[in-house]
Formats: sequence, structure tokens, C-alpha cells
Amino acid sequence: MRTIPIEDSFDLHSFAPRDLASVLDEYLHGARAARFEEVRIVHGKGIGVRRAEVRRLLAAREDVAEFWDASPERGGLGATIVRLVQEA
Repeated sequence: MRTIPIEDSFDLHSFAPRDLASVLDEYLHGARAARFEEVRIVHGKGIGVRRAEVRRLLAAREDVAEFWDASPERGGLGATIVRLVQEA
């Protein structure tokens, strides 16, 4: 198993599609533990399959307050910005 770097941006390109749910879960748990309020998930543009899967997974999470497309200078449709729910 690879170590997931906990930074404010996470690039999914090097992970197999079958591992997407588990690596995204591990990353988001780590990002919240590191007290990040907002992170960027880089999934690439392609034909939109990975973007759709990332967004489906994000929508099902209680620790995600909201998410949206990155601005063009931060990756545009190839990245999703995620605002995390902060612990009380």
C-alpha cells in the first residue's frame, strides 16, 4: 500500500480506479485531522468518468460541506475543490 501524502492538494492520477474510494477516504480523513478547511482533488479532465466518481463519493460523505469545480488557474474541470466540515 502506498503512503497517502496529506497536503492541501491530492492528485489521483497515480492510483488505479479500483482504489479510488479507499485512497480518497484515507486522504480526506488525513486532511481533516490536519485541520485543512479546503482541499483540491486533482482527477484530470479526460472524458469525466473519474470526476463523476469523485463527486459521487464526495456527495455521500458527511465530512464534506460542499465541493465545486476548481478555477481555471487551479485546474478547471480537471480538479474539484472540497470544503471540509470542521470539527467542533
